[in-house]
Amino acid sequence: MRAHVSTPGQSHHAEGMRAIHRALPEEVPIALVFNGTTQAVMMATPADLADFALGFALTEGIVTDHAQIEDFEIVDHAQGIEARFWLAEDRAQALASRRRAMAGPVGCGLCGIDSLEEAVRPVPWVQSDLRLMPADVARATDALRDHQHLHDLTRATHAAGFLLPGAGVTLAREDVGRHNALDKLIGALQQQGHPPGSGAAVMTSRLSVELVQKCAMAGIPVLIAVSAPTGAAVRLAEEAGITLVAFARGGGFDLYSHPYRITDEAQHVA
Repeated sequence: MRAHVSTPGQSHHAEGMRAIHRALPEEVPIALVFNGTTQAVMMATPADLADFALGFALTEGIVTDHAQIEDFEIVDHAQGIEARFWLAEDRAQALASRRRAMAGPVGCGLCGIDSLEEAVRPVPWVQSDLRLMPADVARATDALRDHQHLHDLTRATHAAGFLLPGAGVTLAREDVGRHNALDKLIGALQQQGHPPGSGAAVMTSRLSVELVQKCAMAGIPVLIAVSAPTGAAVRLAEEAGITLVAFARGGGFDLYSHPYRITDEAQHVA
């Protein structure tokens, strides 16, 4: 299934209506299935689905490493797509002990969870020696634009990129949902063997609490966005040891938590 479709429509201008064709992003139901049981159904753009499924499994704590997945396949259906996992026995038992059902629309990564405790579940402390130059952080969202090919076609998708010190944005993924884009990025990092602690996640969206949760679960120490954070996102970033950077545009940015990672003496010690 293609990630976008060309659709006819009408455009209104001062001189009247005229026929147009526009590329629009697709969104389809993606069922995340673990050992035969559906854990979640998410509306997502049908591209980089192996990355998306793995990223979701990691950020939900279903697996902690790719090696815990014994088999994986993507199955197309008329109604949508299944991403099927077969997990090692210990992970399957752990999942059975904390069943979670959620149907996530494109705007929220927490919709449909079955308890208040799950919404504010503890996240690990992120330990990393990453340091970033202020100039690299200020340019991060501009650098991400070069990787937004689906957005260039449709003007309707978010992106998540991975910023490395001195190298810029080296990897990016897109989706109609910001949290889906971040899951895709995290899955791609795992599959390509990139240590998540070696760089920063860069987002085209506002910073909400579920994005901080996902970075904490993945071990990404810095989260940068073009727009504002929520208060809950700032508090969780402080608790998780994550450097939260917002309004990164026009050569400037705001720092909200753990600012020591942004320094003119930036270096990264692996």
